[in-house]
Amino acid sequence: MKYMNIKRYLVTFIACTLSVAALALEKSDFVRPDQIPFPTDNPYSVQKAALGKMLFFEPRLSRNRNMTCATCHNPSFGWEDSTKTAVGAQNTNLGRHSPTVLNAAWGDLFFWDGRASSLEEQAAGPIESNVEMNLPIEQAVSRLKEISAYQQWFADVFGAEGITANNIKKAIATFERTVVTGQAPFDDWVEGQEAALTEQEQLGFELFIGKAQCANCHTGWNFTDNMFHDIGLSGDDVGRYGITKQEKDRFAFKTPSLRNISQRAPYMHDGRFTTLQQVIVHYMSAGINRPTRSDLMEPFALTTDEISALEAFMLTLTGEDQPVTLPTLPLF
Repeated sequence: MKYMNIKRYLVTFIACTLSVAALALEKSDFVRPDQIPFPTDNPYSVQKAALGKMLFFEPRLSRNRNMTCATCHNPSFGWEDSTKTAVGAQNTNLGRHSPTVLNAAWGDLFFWDGRASSLEEQAAGPIESNVEMNLPIEQAVSRLKEISAYQQWFADVFGAEGITANNIKKAIATFERTVVTGQAPFDDWVEGQEAALTEQEQLGFELFIGKAQCANCHTGWNFTDNMFHDIGLSGDDVGRYGITKQEKDRFAFKTPSLRNISQRAPYMHDGRFTTLQQVIVHYMSAGINRPTRSDLMEPFALTTDEISALEAFMLTLTGEDQPVTLPTLPLF
């Protein structure tokens, strides 16, 4: 009997040790990077980022001088907006929810359908779109050239090239790459502060990487694989298929980051869900079963307590971000 008790103790001890080791390995996949990646053809400078910030909040980059990049990418709402779908020029209701700018430096394809292959390309999209800011980029160049302060800023940053369409894109993209989520309770926990997460939140993480299968797509420190998946949502928007015309991409949309997710409701590409619990329930059902639905989508069951734990964990991904100050824009 004594031998059996010792054996049972050893089996339990080894199992717990392996479980702790496995959890530590899983946590290591979510360690924050220590620097922001900038492309070699558009390196970072303080002045360029400052100029990009001015342009991000510059209404003169819209036809009617009444919209900015921040109209749809508001710092107060996780660098998205709080409406179901974005509102463009002339109060036009657009078909998709505004994607966040947060941590865009780690992306490779942009917009919900991935139609932009760089942040520089993305920066011009809303400016020129006839349903958004509705201003041809060359007209934006002409407007900025009329302002002596901008002439000086562009000369300081880009030298003799001055104000060009490419340099407008480069400045805005540089600023956008600096929009990075702050240290979150989850990051403290990953770095060894065990008390940073409650038992419920830690259970939520275990569900996230386990039974709920969230980490199949929401991978890495930014909680996205930067890929496109059909997750079985209803609707006529064909997503990535509209760009590639490949049948496998029909109804596929880019996996969003989960960082600062508590600030970014409503959710999904069309803003259909107002709460994280609604999102979880959708994934539990695996959505519409159709040929293009991702193979990663499989139904699973969670108890009410487990749903609450999973939601509690995702709320730990919201960081302590610095307040955003508005730039002073030049008048002439």
